[in-house]
Amino acid sequence: MTEQVINIDRMEQAVALFGAFDENIKMIQNEYMVTIVSRGSELKITGEPENVFRAAKVIESLLNLINRGENLSEQNVRYCMSLVNEGSEHKIEQIAGDCICITSRGKPVKPKTLGQKSYCNAVRNNTITLGVGPAGTGKTYLAVAMAVTAFRAREVNRIILTRPAVEAGEKLGFLPGDLQSKVDPYLRPLYDALFDMLGAETYQKYVERGNIEVAPLAYMRGRTLDDSFIILDEAQNTTPAQMKMFLTRLGFNSKMVITGDISQIDLPSGVRSGLKDAMRILKNIGGIDTVMFSERDVVRNKLVMDIIKAYDKAENKK
Repeated sequence: MTEQVINIDRMEQAVALFGAFDENIKMIQNEYMVTIVSRGSELKITGEPENVFRAAKVIESLLNLINRGENLSEQNVRYCMSLVNEGSEHKIEQIAGDCICITSRGKPVKPKTLGQKSYCNAVRNNTITLGVGPAGTGKTYLAVAMAVTAFRAREVNRIILTRPAVEAGEKLGFLPGDLQSKVDPYLRPLYDALFDMLGAETYQKYVERGNIEVAPLAYMRGRTLDDSFIILDEAQNTTPAQMKMFLTRLGFNSKMVITGDISQIDLPSGVRSGLKDAMRILKNIGGIDTVMFSERDVVRNKLVMDIIKAYDKAENKK
């Protein structure tokens, strides 16, 4: 057994570090089988030497994030622990302080993992970015945040969001209403992200002016999209012909972000995914970058990460 002491400068740091009902400290104790006790301005960590060393690294990293103005969450703590466990704690400071956008409710949108940070940098520095990875990694949400930021800065005149109308096992053709009513369920995640960034009233105002367009992929045919930030979501469900059609819509002073999860392809059996083709065909072209997310970049409930791992393990066994 060994003991290590960490000094905390201010009471606010200790409050932020411990979290509600000491939930952050409890996670660290459970992960490393150590005991953490607060006495005045000191934290005492007791346990096996290697475990104490890692727990101390996590706490020091979290204090560094707090000092940079980050609000700790379960996701922050778990991500810091995963980086410390692989000896990459020096990378933790890279995810602090990069605010992409402020939502309509005043909440800052920031990359929460190194994968998300790389994704945002790729979008800034390239004309076309492919973001590929599992559900819950923030691919669509961050792309919409980047689009809103570019629009607010008047770098583009329009935001165009689209996705292929492919059912994920359900049939929507018999829903009542006109064509727009039938395709709206496919586009709902895009609406949700825009509502969060802009607010419903501002969103509606920009739609009426033609500054924002949310439409199925089929509506893109025959168009040239200048001065636009264009997002193609659920791109794993495009065919190679649809992907080529979309990519060739690119006009002057425009950016494209293409997102998808190649483990969730809903195309009929035997039909190739346009996203898989694009990843292979475009990999050596300048101005185009591909960012691969992993289950470690999941920022939803921890169970989502565990579910993805379980499915990947089952697929590998097959």
